[in-house]
Parts: sequence; C-alpha cells; structure tokens
Amino acid sequence: MGVLAQFRSFGWPSRMLMLNQFGINLGFYMLMPYLAGYLAGPLGLAGWAIGLVLGVRNFSQQGMFIVGGTLADRLGYKPLIVAGCLLRTAGFGLLVVAQSLPMVLIASAATGFAGALFNPAVRAYLAADSGERRVAAFTVFNVFYQGGILAGPLAGLALMALDFRLTAGVAAAVFAVLTIAQLFALPRDHTDHAAAERVSVLHDWRTVLANRPFLLFAASMVGTYVVTFQVYLALPLHARALAPQHESAIVAAVFAVSGLIAIGGQLRITSWFTARYGRAQSLTIGVLILAAAFVPLIVVPDDRWGQPAAVAALLMTAALLAVGSAAVYPFEMDTVVSLAGDRLVATYYGFYNTIVGVGILVGNLATGALMQMARTAGWPELIWAALTVISLLVAVALHRLYRTNRLDPLPVG
Repeated sequence: MGVLAQFRSFGWPSRMLMLNQFGINLGFYMLMPYLAGYLAGPLGLAGWAIGLVLGVRNFSQQGMFIVGGTLADRLGYKPLIVAGCLLRTAGFGLLVVAQSLPMVLIASAATGFAGALFNPAVRAYLAADSGERRVAAFTVFNVFYQGGILAGPLAGLALMALDFRLTAGVAAAVFAVLTIAQLFALPRDHTDHAAAERVSVLHDWRTVLANRPFLLFAASMVGTYVVTFQVYLALPLHARALAPQHESAIVAAVFAVSGLIAIGGQLRITSWFTARYGRAQSLTIGVLILAAAFVPLIVVPDDRWGQPAAVAALLMTAALLAVGSAAVYPFEMDTVVSLAGDRLVATYYGFYNTIVGVGILVGNLATGALMQMARTAGWPELIWAALTVISLLVAVALHRLYRTNRLDPLPVG
C-alpha cells in the first residue's frame, strides 16, 4: 500500500494532523536555517547575542514541553494545537519587523513556546485517533514530517534570494493558514480531559515520574537523539572540513538523501520490521543500524583517499542514519503511549521531549568539543567511533529493557 492509500485509510482527524505537521515543518524550516545568517548580517548582532537568541528559542520549546503536554491533557488537544500555531504566527510575524535584540528575543521565545504547545498535543491526538493503528499512523505522519523538512529549506532558499523579512512573512502566513485550518476543520478529540482536571498538576507529574519503565526508556533513547541530531551538527561541520568551497552543496545533498529516504522508504521500512519483529526488537535493531551508520566515516574519516571517497562516505552515513531513524520512530512513539497506559499521553510526550531535549543539549556540547579535540589530535575518526559506541549502548539498554519486560504496555485505565 502506497503513502497516499495509507493516508486515505485513516480518519479525518489523523489526516488533518498529518497535513498540519507538513505545514508546520514547511513554515519552520523555510525560516530557521537562515535566521543566524540574518542576525549576523543585516541586523549585525554579535556572536554571543546570536547564541542567546537561538538558545532562548531552544529552551522555550524543550524546557516547556512539560507545560504544553500537561495543558493539552487538561484543556484538550485541539485548543493547544490552535494556540501553538497562532503563537508561532505571531512570533514569525514579529521577526518581520524586529530590529533590536529584545524584539528578536521575544519573537524567538514565542516561536519556541509555540512548539511546546502543539507538539505533544499533535502526537497525543494522533495516538488517540488512530487507536490500534498507532504504528501505521506514526509511519505516515513521519513521511509528512520529513516532507516538510525537505521542502522548507528549498522554499526558504528561494525566498531568501529576495529578502529575509519576506521569508519571515511567508512563514507567518503558513502558520496563519494552519491556525485557521485547525480551528475550523479539526474536530475536538474524544479523550476525557475532565478526569485530568479533577487532580492536581503535581499529581500528574508525580504519576509520570513514578513510572520507572518510562523513565528508563526515555533515558535510554537520549543517546539515539544525540546520534541522529548529528545530521545538523557533526555532518555539516565535517562537510566544511572536507570541502569548504562546496560546503553548501554537500550539506544540501546530505539533507536531500535523508529526506528522500525517509519519504520514499518509510512505509517499506516499517512494514518490513513489523512483519518480522515486535516493537521492542524493531527499536533495538533500528538503533543498531544507527550504530552502523558511522562505519563509513570511521573507515574514511578524511580525504586521505580523495575528496570523492570522503564525500561518498559522508552521504552513506546520512543514508544509514535516515534508514535507522525511519526504523525507530514509529515504534518509539508507540512505546511512549504504551508505557503511559493510554493515560496522560500528552503529559508523557511532554516529559519525554524535555528529557531528550536536555540530552541533545548536553550531547551536542560534548560532540562539538570532542570533534575539535579529535581533529587537533589527528584522529578525526574518534568522533564517529564515539557516536557508534553511544548507539551500541542504547541498543544494549533497550535489549535489557525488553528482556526484563519493562517495555510491555501498562494496563489501560
């Protein structure tokens, strides 16, 4: 069954959420990859100020996921999705006119917090609407997700040839359309949010924190996010080291390979794993593919055998990372719902995203430092070996959780 047929097989709410996610990523990625350049160029902000702006955006999203998830479980998924899209419309709209650091900081905080509002709500709504077809729903969802990531920078590149403020304005318009569409076309979900309102927020948070299997799973998956995030950090830095004059073209090729594999191969990859393995085993094997992804760069860590071989190794790593990510994602999202026992699902997603977000922050700091040290020491393959070891440790942790039945679904109630 093709992507379109799979898409049509779901109910209207799930289809609306998939289209919404494509629009979210389209609008976000047409703007954000070019923000740092705009801040450094036309606005003339110092390096520390640019770091502050990007840091505020990241913290206002990752640090506030818990708040967004909790509100979604209490107020309903649709209101938080609409509110998040509306807030991001305002944030991107403010970037059109922002000329000072305080205004840029406010806009960045707004766009980040917007993501914290709608991300847990979208995933919880999709899980509730798709029911027993959660894995299939998240599979198609990821196709739309990756499609937005692929299309966004291309659209942004065309608009940036004219003006950054035009790009920001178009991105704001995309989210304005999404706001209206979700407001009028997305039905309210049928989850009993009144039950959540009868107890305190702290009670909900204590419930999540007392769920040891969930916390162990989230902690284990941090390494996976650190590894897959290197598409945005280590791989572009490696491209610059290999061929500074062709850096943009190589990075574009990396993202094109990742996006095309995710879009074209997601359904086949998930179907293949579903037919042969259970959820926990699929997670473990998918992480092992992530570990294998860095082998080409361990073997060819620089241009010692020529630049074409080095670039080919980089693209092969990007391709294997895309395959591993496609194998992991649907089963990962399904596991979070199962470990939640189908209760407080948005809150669980909020905690999960915050945990892995903190892990990404720490992991990126360590990766950047290790990469610099490895190159200075003349051992560029060291960073790729370290990322392989991280993936292997995640696979071992997931296997142990599986063997001790800690990834089994909680009773629904």
